[in-house]
Amino acid sequence: MNAEDDTPACPLPKPPDFASVERLSLHPDPAPADYREAMRLADAEARARFGEDWMLLSWYDRDRDFESPQHASECHADSAIPGYVDYGLNHGARLMVDIGDGRFVFFYRPVELD
Repeated sequence: MNAEDDTPACPLPKPPDFASVERLSLHPDPAPADYREAMRLADAEARARFGEDWMLLSWYDRDRDFESPQHASECHADSAIPGYVDYGLNHGARLMVDIGDGRFVFFYRPVELD
């Protein structure tokens, strides 16, 4: 604590800012068998919103506890924001597709070609 004004000496982590991101939650029945099937569903959502010009920025597979970019969460060990979320948001994500309440999460951005 800061003795002068009773505020914490270190700032508290801020929650992620999803203001410019469309968040889509899918609960397909039957549930996807694996990551590849989930990615096909998420890619279809990106294609529906951005046409053929989109990029998958980051993702998480809870079944395997695997993320991309790999090791993105290592520097977020004490953070409330997982590395794959931080990476997606800070690299222009405009769409987050969450399949199965966090089982698979994908971040996409449109590709703007000049």
